Amino acid sequence: MKTLFRWKTVLIIAAMVLMANCMLMETSAWARARGGSSWGSGGSPSYSAPARPSLPSFGPGSESRAIEMGLITGNEKGTYYQLGLDLKQLMHKHGIELNVSPSSGDIENIYAVYKRPGIPMGIVQADLLAFVAKVQTNELLKLVARKTKMVFPLSDNEVHVVARQGITSFDDLNGKRVAIGDEGSGTYLTSKLLFEVAQVSPKETLPIGSDQALAQLKGGLIDAMIYVVGAPAKLFQDGVNEADSLQLIPVINEKIRQFYPGIAIPANTYSWQKNAVPTVGIKTVLVSYDFRTENCGKVGRFAQILAENMDWLRQNGHPKWKQVDLNYTLKGWEQYDCVRRYLPKPKSMDPSQINPVLDAIREILR
Repeated sequence: MKTLFRWKTVLIIAAMVLMANCMLMETSAWARARGGSSWGSGGSPSYSAPARPSLPSFGPGSESRAIEMGLITGNEKGTYYQLGLDLKQLMHKHGIELNVSPSSGDIENIYAVYKRPGIPMGIVQADLLAFVAKVQTNELLKLVARKTKMVFPLSDNEVHVVARQGITSFDDLNGKRVAIGDEGSGTYLTSKLLFEVAQVSPKETLPIGSDQALAQLKGGLIDAMIYVVGAPAKLFQDGVNEADSLQLIPVINEKIRQFYPGIAIPANTYSWQKNAVPTVGIKTVLVSYDFRTENCGKVGRFAQILAENMDWLRQNGHPKWKQVDLNYTLKGWEQYDCVRRYLPKPKSMDPSQINPVLDAIREILR
């Protein structure tokens, strides 16, 4: 385990140092757009609709200005982007113009939320956040870990391993050519970890994006591709059919399942996939930076609207909204205090109604 932790540390440091180098090329205006200080702890509340407070005031005459915010997501064919478009539509109905930006992956998202003006929120994988939080040897990482805060936990991303015929398990990727996502993406980092944990050694890992990977897979240039994305993924809905003779590969390696919870991609999620496929899931998280500027109120108001309109999102948005539990306890991460102040306080429970057996079972199944 020490070797694995060192490997994860090196991987994250390398990615974040690359991110730091990019920072040197940004204008000084970016640095002036951010502020920050530490804040207290708190938990995840219950989300029955509260009485709505008035819109936050950001200065003289601000009540007449439209609120604009940015959200950085992911590949335009991925789930992050589709969730972002749903939020854009919802926020427009409530007086917030949400600019949804695609990105190259989680590392860019963390950096954009940390440094880029106009983008106070992003979507990332929870395993990336956990790695960043554990690395205490790099000053930039320590700053990002301390001040990147959770707005809400979102849905699970499923690990999709799509391969040509003849490959039937994750272990069969030994000695094969596998596409693992753009360098710096969540797919890239998770793929590297999966191979390390499972002790599987492909002949070659190709750091290319999902569109290029699928094209090469269909063309016979590679044996498999990994894509960490919420099902159903638009890429596989629109870009694959039965004539391509591709298949989803189960991820049931016992060592992998010690790190990630097992879930399944249901039968017929894709037209070319007739049976349920077991795999592992990775929680996605809506995050913000610990601002001490007007963005604090904007993010809080955004969170309030989202919490009050989950039914609308489940009925009108991506199928993944049906799996979102805003009360999910994401270990190691506290909710942003700018969000908590816009949400109802948790209801206290009558001590006589507490069932410690039920609580223990919930913890085991979490």
